[in-house]
Amino acid sequence: MRHWETLSKQVILQPNKFLTVENHIVKLPDGQIIPDWSWLIIPDAAIVLAVTADQQFLCFRQIKYAVDGTTLAPVGGMLEPGESPLDAAQRELREEMGYSASEWVNLGSYILDPNRGVATMHLFLALNAEKAAEPDSDDLEDQEMLLLSRTEIEAALKEGQFKILAWTAVVSLVLNYLQVSPLVSKVQKVVRQDLVSRDDHL
Repeated sequence: MRHWETLSKQVILQPNKFLTVENHIVKLPDGQIIPDWSWLIIPDAAIVLAVTADQQFLCFRQIKYAVDGTTLAPVGGMLEPGESPLDAAQRELREEMGYSASEWVNLGSYILDPNRGVATMHLFLALNAEKAAEPDSDDLEDQEMLLLSRTEIEAALKEGQFKILAWTAVVSLVLNYLQVSPLVSKVQKVVRQDLVSRDDHL
């Protein structure tokens, strides 16, 4: 399989720093030319689900312009120019929630739309999160910070209370990671103990 070839790009709309619309002329592998392929660009973002040492999950209940009613949400925001995804994730956690974390897990980077691009979402798990300062947020939406138990966040996920795809993805990936990682640790511990036992008998 071969990728499409971009022959040219033209900006046709750029009302602010949050949105750029381009027209691309693209060439398909069979030689066909598409002269009007729309391409959307919004800033990439980092999204974080933070967990405290006592297994409380930090979330917001908030209002979003494109969402009916309220939604649960992890913390997240756009990358600043020149900022790495991890730096952005740590900044957002500190600014929006007033928390810091001692351990970070990169859960991957994902494109929002496979055909139109739009943006890349960088997903993270922050472990051993603890209060570090008062939040310093400039968000326009009303929001309330919550601490949810494992049972509560699993129920909220199943009930569709995280109404944005990227938020649902990060919560699902975090819960899967937390379920698998203890098993991996146990296996590694057993292997290490077995190796020690063998060494003792040599």
